[in-house]
Amino acid sequence: MTDTSIAVEMPAPQTQEQAAWGAKGWPMLALAAIGPLAAIVLIPLGATMADEGSAAAGATLIVLAVLLLLAACVIFTGLTAVAPGEARVIQLLGRYVGTVRTPGLRFVVPFTQKQRVSTRIRNHETDVTKVNDADGNPIEMAAVVVWQVEDTAKAIFEVDDFLEFVAFQTETAVRHIAGSYPYDGHDDTLSLRENADEITGRLSAEIQARVASAGVKVIESRITRLAYAPEIAQAMLRRQQAGAVVAARQRIVEGAVGMVEAALARLDEHDVIELDEERKATMVSNLLVVLCGDRDVQPVVNTGSLYH
Repeated sequence: MTDTSIAVEMPAPQTQEQAAWGAKGWPMLALAAIGPLAAIVLIPLGATMADEGSAAAGATLIVLAVLLLLAACVIFTGLTAVAPGEARVIQLLGRYVGTVRTPGLRFVVPFTQKQRVSTRIRNHETDVTKVNDADGNPIEMAAVVVWQVEDTAKAIFEVDDFLEFVAFQTETAVRHIAGSYPYDGHDDTLSLRENADEITGRLSAEIQARVASAGVKVIESRITRLAYAPEIAQAMLRRQQAGAVVAARQRIVEGAVGMVEAALARLDEHDVIELDEERKATMVSNLLVVLCGDRDVQPVVNTGSLYH
């Protein structure tokens, strides 16, 4: 068996996902809407009272209106809409605060940066890659990987671009797997063509080991294209055809020998005829020619005996 132990040592993650504080957003939105409405009423009223001689009361109303407007602005900065299959990574002055996964309108810590991260299931198909297999034969191979963001904090803070990171690491894993196994199996070695389930399982394990630091979970991977490179495809096709012919001939010979043995045993069992060694050899030769030939045989009638 070919050893394909996964030797991928990624740095330990510095940040892990945690739930951010949040509240229902609709009540906060309604509360924030009161500020502008109140300001529309209080500012003219305060100005009117100031003109009528109640300067202190008018100033108080105007200050109250300004405070309500500021409070509404603060509340608006904390509102964020989260769609199903998405999350919001919350940062406050460069510090990770937490992640909001609850869908709907949510109210979080004001004055924070809210970065959208999709947690939907995605798939990535690699380009057709030309690489040498374990026997040194050039082959073309492509794969598709189904994956999902599992830890939003790692996806944002541990790598520059987790989409690009998954793409590059998937292609690297495909190249490593393709170069670790032969295209066609020989002896008891796993091969890319004949052991697809085992190979795709190891491919998934290697991709998972490479992208785990980015908070990504690999759901499944499959080989979508596997073929010899065009420059050796014809030669390898002839080799495969020759191997198939040899295997078919071997099975035919094994079956023919079994049939000859059964025929001789039946003749001896029922005492149909007594055959000496030379006649047995002739009979075996004729039966093998009939059973193993790839063309119809032409019968020859012997009117004499074997010795004349």
